[in-house]
Amino acid sequence: MSEMITADLVDLDLSAETKEAAARALAERMVTLGRVTDLEGFLADVAAREAQMPTGLDGGIGIPHCRSEHVTEPTLGFGRSAAGIDFGAPDGPADLIFLIAAPAGADDAHLTILSALARQLMNAEFTSALRAVDDAAAAAALIRGDKSPAAAASTAPEGSQNSVAVSAAASADTATGTTTSERPFRIVAVTSCPTGIAHTYMAAESLENAGREAGVELVVETQGSAGFTRLDPAVIAAADGVIFAHDVPVRDKDRFAGKPTVDVGVKAGINKPAELITEVRGKAARGEVSAGSAPGTPVERSGDSAEGYGSKLRKWLMSGVSYMVPFVAAGGLLIALGFAIGGYTVNKAPSVMDHFMWTQADSWGALFFQIGVVSFGFLVPVLAGYIAYGMADRPGLVPGFVGGAISLTINAGFLGGLAAGLIAGGVVIGIQKVKIPAALRGIMPVVVIPLISAAIVGFLMFVVIGKPIASAQKGMTDWLNGLTGTNAVLLGALLGLMMCFDLGGPVNKVAYTFATAGIAVANPSDSAMKIMAAVMAAGMVPPLAMALATTVRGKLFTQTERENGKAAWVLGASFISEGAIPFAAADPLRVIPSAMVGGAVTGSLSMVFDATLRAPHGGIFVVPLIGNPFLYLIAIAAGVCVSAALVVLLKGMRKQAPEGAGTGVADAATATKVDPKEPVAA
Repeated sequence: MSEMITADLVDLDLSAETKEAAARALAERMVTLGRVTDLEGFLADVAAREAQMPTGLDGGIGIPHCRSEHVTEPTLGFGRSAAGIDFGAPDGPADLIFLIAAPAGADDAHLTILSALARQLMNAEFTSALRAVDDAAAAAALIRGDKSPAAAASTAPEGSQNSVAVSAAASADTATGTTTSERPFRIVAVTSCPTGIAHTYMAAESLENAGREAGVELVVETQGSAGFTRLDPAVIAAADGVIFAHDVPVRDKDRFAGKPTVDVGVKAGINKPAELITEVRGKAARGEVSAGSAPGTPVERSGDSAEGYGSKLRKWLMSGVSYMVPFVAAGGLLIALGFAIGGYTVNKAPSVMDHFMWTQADSWGALFFQIGVVSFGFLVPVLAGYIAYGMADRPGLVPGFVGGAISLTINAGFLGGLAAGLIAGGVVIGIQKVKIPAALRGIMPVVVIPLISAAIVGFLMFVVIGKPIASAQKGMTDWLNGLTGTNAVLLGALLGLMMCFDLGGPVNKVAYTFATAGIAVANPSDSAMKIMAAVMAAGMVPPLAMALATTVRGKLFTQTERENGKAAWVLGASFISEGAIPFAAADPLRVIPSAMVGGAVTGSLSMVFDATLRAPHGGIFVVPLIGNPFLYLIAIAAGVCVSAALVVLLKGMRKQAPEGAGTGVADAATATKVDPKEPVAA
């Protein structure tokens, strides 16, 4: 194995003006040395990581990094910019840029060295030496740990045993030691970031340094790519407070239950560790157990300023939608199977509890249909319950489910479920902010919070806002129904646009709920079945279009997207619009408009062809239940081709942009989800 960084990987006069150009300049050196096999693919992977969270740090440091199958061995590139390059750090441009390239299956030894480098970046002497060194070989030696910062700054020949790994280990050892006669305040912390290569360990080093300065015992569990060692349960039990600095879920979080807790993003752990220590000490002094520290309650992310209210709202809504989708899929396919086996009159069959014949197909069709109907009955309660869960964790489930069920009772439907979920989450969060005597904390999650929150949400839904929401739901439904008849083509286009606008999100579900409500009666009208057909056809377009685009022009997409494209064939054929979300998250300005145009084309053509559908779900698997199935499939194919062509055209125009104008790195970002080959919690 060759050295991770050599003089050939150092550029002390980096002339790039943007972070994309800087990454490209350093990556080209890696390509020259055979460390990177595909420049564009690697840069796209770098951009995917950058899209998750900016990699600029306070102190003039930029650390673009990623895991990539295009990297042959762990490699570091270092560049120094006189003018500075914006990597999104709060304090301005970075003049020290590290490009960290790790193979998709990097070994633990090299990842440990990479993590040690991340810790050293918190060392002012180390960064000062990098700014002063005037020789590429000396800079590489300093980064490898072959020279001490003082020796490198003066380019003296003598070496030093102050290696990066040893220095980092010493820092970690010192963090747990104390010689004071009085027992110091004790903190346990967990740090993690999406790739687990840099921010995870930089936050740990920053917190440890701040802990020593504050005179507290602070021990960090780094949940990074090199694996992690769980803190000793005795250390956790003895701790007076907890700090979570993370951008991926903390593993085994219940270990830290029952303690004052500060929960922030990983960059807050790097940039303001002293404030976090002060905050957790203050909570402990006031006897506060932060939300989520008691079993069954959520954790407030009190210091994560990078996430705005709009982003939080979307996460809450998508939490509900993601849990609801399996009920839609199961219920819809069972209903479709019931129609296929029992015929069009299966919805009029008596309850299978009273009449079931093992040898009759009609009985089996009725059984599947009735199970599917029951499954569909959970849609709104599950949506509301898990929106509240996204906001307030497990205590939000009870009032959320209660509010969703009430929404069905008062005919407030899907909109009522959305409102109930948000109200339930807000009520629970409000209750958790009230100071509670220590004696009552144990029963809060299982008795007090469910009781009070369910009562408040029920009152609001029944007495205050339920009726207006039900009226709004009815008004929206009546308006859409008014577009039928002569405006069928317009209605089809509108429903197609709605289905493809947010790919399974609230707007998509409004259109879908409108369609399913129309056929959820004993004898659905012909227009209701046409609406259902148009909605399902348009909803199939986005994932199928992305699958087609990745097939015909794979070079425009990253390896991760190409893998997602294979799955999108099945998801699209099954009418799961969410299959296109990874593509839309990575490149929304190109993917979403393209999908909407294709969806509008398909919805309009479905109406023109008078296609009908009795099943609320199923995709191509319910073709036998579709009226005019051949023309229906043509409508879908037309929309898929239009969307795929637009995506390819728009992405091709991006690829032809001149270098230095954002060629590729930011615009080639892949989905915000982590590569399947990459440890999710790394």
